[in-house]
Amino acid sequence: MSAGAQERGWLMLKTAEGMAAALRARGFVAQVARDEEEALAATLALIPEGASVGFGGSMTLEAIGAVEAVRSGPYEMIDRYGTRGWEETMAAYRRALGAEVFLTGVNAITRSGELVCVDSSGNRAAALIFGPSRVVVVAGVNKSVEDLDGAFARLRRIAPLNCRRLGHKTPCAESGRCEDCMIPERMCNYTAIIHDGLKEKDRIHVVIVAKELGF
Repeated sequence: MSAGAQERGWLMLKTAEGMAAALRARGFVAQVARDEEEALAATLALIPEGASVGFGGSMTLEAIGAVEAVRSGPYEMIDRYGTRGWEETMAAYRRALGAEVFLTGVNAITRSGELVCVDSSGNRAAALIFGPSRVVVVAGVNKSVEDLDGAFARLRRIAPLNCRRLGHKTPCAESGRCEDCMIPERMCNYTAIIHDGLKEKDRIHVVIVAKELGF
């Protein structure tokens, strides 16, 4: 084990535990997973056999193996990844809003337990707010921020990375910094702030992974 690795692991676990406690205080159902394997097991445990499952785009879900696990498991996967072209993709997004379970990542979680999500098409933001009967959010400790100002600062910081990853022809993909562009390729079109999980009890579950995952 490299120098300092044990201490960093301890700090990430303590951060994850603090994030989960803040989320529970706001009415979300939250649990901590120590690594990708535990996170995948916790996620799959929240999906009833035979349930329809939609996805929001998420590097974290891919990192824990959730996409392939659902595709090969006893579920009805609404496969946004197998679509061809804009119309098929949007049709899959709309079907996912009626899924029994929706799996997604999130861009930031404030220290007080608010979820912040920015979207290009709005499908993740919409599903977090209303539609699927159960939402499962998986997030690494790198999504922790102090407050909403910190969340928006984080969104601007990671925007260039996501644009380059997805091939969006935006100014930030060239400059490396948010340009607040007003072009069709813009990714930051919709932002959802989920203040609490009180309205529909036990609808939103959050799995906090004690590792840095995704952007």
